[in-house]
Amino acid sequence: MTDFQTIDAGGRAIAVRKDLRVPMRDGVTLAADAYSGTADEPRPALVALSPYGKELQALALTTPPQRRPSPMWDGCIEAGDIARVVGEGYVHVIGDLRGSGGSGGEMIGNYNAGGVPLGQDAHDLIEWVAAQPWCDGNVGMIGISYFGSMQVLAAAERPPHLKAIFVSGGHYDFYETTYHGGVMWFMPRAAREGRGGDSGIAHTDVKSRMQELHSPEELAKLVEARLQDPDVAAWPNLVHVLKYPKNREFWFDIVMNELDGDWYEERNPITLAPNIDIPVYLQIDQGRGWTVDGTIELYNALKGPKKLDIGPYPPMQSRPFIEEHDKMFRWYDHWIKGIDNGIMDEPAVTVHVEGSRERVTGDAWPPKETGHRSLYLRPRRKLSFEPEAMGAEHAAPDGFYQAPLTVTDKVEILSWSTEPFAAATELMGTGAAHLFAEIDQDDTNFILRLWDAAPNGDRQLITSGYLKASHRELDEERTTEGDPYHPHTRAVPVEPGRIEEYVLRLYPFAATLLPGHRLVAELSNDEPLADAHNALLPPDAFHLPVGRPVTHKIYRDAAHPSRLVLPFTTAPAK
Repeated sequence: MTDFQTIDAGGRAIAVRKDLRVPMRDGVTLAADAYSGTADEPRPALVALSPYGKELQALALTTPPQRRPSPMWDGCIEAGDIARVVGEGYVHVIGDLRGSGGSGGEMIGNYNAGGVPLGQDAHDLIEWVAAQPWCDGNVGMIGISYFGSMQVLAAAERPPHLKAIFVSGGHYDFYETTYHGGVMWFMPRAAREGRGGDSGIAHTDVKSRMQELHSPEELAKLVEARLQDPDVAAWPNLVHVLKYPKNREFWFDIVMNELDGDWYEERNPITLAPNIDIPVYLQIDQGRGWTVDGTIELYNALKGPKKLDIGPYPPMQSRPFIEEHDKMFRWYDHWIKGIDNGIMDEPAVTVHVEGSRERVTGDAWPPKETGHRSLYLRPRRKLSFEPEAMGAEHAAPDGFYQAPLTVTDKVEILSWSTEPFAAATELMGTGAAHLFAEIDQDDTNFILRLWDAAPNGDRQLITSGYLKASHRELDEERTTEGDPYHPHTRAVPVEPGRIEEYVLRLYPFAATLLPGHRLVAELSNDEPLADAHNALLPPDAFHLPVGRPVTHKIYRDAAHPSRLVLPFTTAPAK
C-alpha cells in the first residue's frame, strides 16, 4: 500500500505526501509536503523552508510562472518549480517554519523561533528527510529570498546529509535588508504583512521580540520616543503599527530598531559563513543593490567550493524562479548526483555587464582589474573628470526644496550629466558619492541614482545609494576609496546651515556606457513612486519619505569637490 496520493501535473504523474509531521529536537513538530516520482525508489531531496506557507508554494503546480508587472505575480511563491524538480529526479520537500503554516511552536523576531535558531530547525528537518525511505540520503536546498537565507542558516549548522546549497536572491545582513543607508525600506513590510504583490507570512503563533524584552511601561516610552522622528510620525501606517504593536509583530520590531546592533546581528547569515564548508552557489540579479552587496559579502566570507553569478535586469525574477533552474540543476547534478558536468572547471565568478550585454568571468569580484576615478559635479548640471576651479563665490550651489509628501505629490530631483561617451566605457564594482551639502533641518535623506541614458531617450538604472543624513558617520578603518562603510550604530543630528560632507555608498554594479550614451546622476531626498525602474518592483518597494520640509544646497566648487567615485575597468569593453 502506497503512502502517497498521485496527481497529474502537465502529463507527469507526481507522488504527493501531504502534511508530514517532522519532529524537532525540542519536541515541536513542523509540517511538510514531499513531491516525487511515483516509482518505488529513493532519490536525492531538495528542501525548501520558509514561513510563507507550503500550500502557497503548491500553486507552482497549477499557475504558470508570473513576472512583474503581472498582477498575478506573488513575491512569496519562491520554493521553485515542483514539476521540474520532480522531473529532474529529486524529491521536492516544502516545509513550514515553526509558528507558521501547519507547523507548531512560535516565531519570535528575526531568524529566531521561540528562542531556537531557525538554522537548528532546518538541520533537524534535513536530517529527518535524509532518513526517509523515499530519500537516498543526499540533500540539497531550494528557494529564493527568504528560502535562500534559510539555506545559509541551515548550512552553518552543518547537517551531515546536506551536500550543497544553491542560493538565489538571498538577504543576509538584516539591517541592510530593512534600512538602506539608514533609510527605512518598506519591502519587508510587504513580505510579512502580505500586501503589494505578496501573500506574506502564514502567521499562526508569531511574537514581537521587543514585546518579549520590555515591559509594557518600558515599551510605551520607547514607542513615544520613536514617534518623535518626524518621518515616522508623518506616515499613517507606521503610527498605526506603533500604536497597535500586536497587529504586526515583525514590522513593529523593525520600525522600533532603526539603528544597527545586536538585534540585527543575532544569527546574521554572514557572520555564520565561517561555519559553512559545503559547496555554495550564490546567484543574484542586478537592480537589487542591497542584495548584490550582501551576496558579494557572503561570497567573500565563504571558505569552501563556491560560485558567484550576478545576472541582468529586471531585478525581480518570476515566481517561481524558473530563470535560475538550469544553473541550479547543473550544480546539484555535480555535487549531489556525482555527475562530472564540468561546472567546477568554469570560472568561479560570472557577471552580466549591462549595456554591452557581455558576460565577464574571473576568479573574484570584480572579475576585472578596476581603478576608481572621480567624476565631479560641475555648474550647469554637468559631470566632468576635471574638478571645478572656481570658488564658492562664483560656483553657486545647486539646490532644491522638498515639501513633505503629506502636502505634495512632486518629488524634486537634481541631475548632473556627462557629455556623450566617445568610446565604450566599462564600470564594475562599488562606488561612492561625496556630496558637500547644507540643509536647514536636523535630518534628511540623500538618494542618488545613476542612469545610463541612451541617445534615443531610453535609460537604464545602473546603481543607487542611500544615506540618512544623521547616519553620516564613517568607520574610517573600514572605508576605502570608492567603498565607504557606515556603522549605523547611532544617529547624530545635523546642525542646520552647516556644510557637511556626506559619503553615500553606491551598490555594486557592472555596466558599459556605449558610444553616444551619457551617465546621469539624480539626487533627491524622496524617490519617485513610479518610473522606469520602480515599475519593475512591487508597489511597496519604496523608502520612507522625509516627513519635514527641507531645503538642500549642494556645493560643488573648488573648496567643496562634490563628486562620484566610480570603478572603471583598466581596459574598455570590446
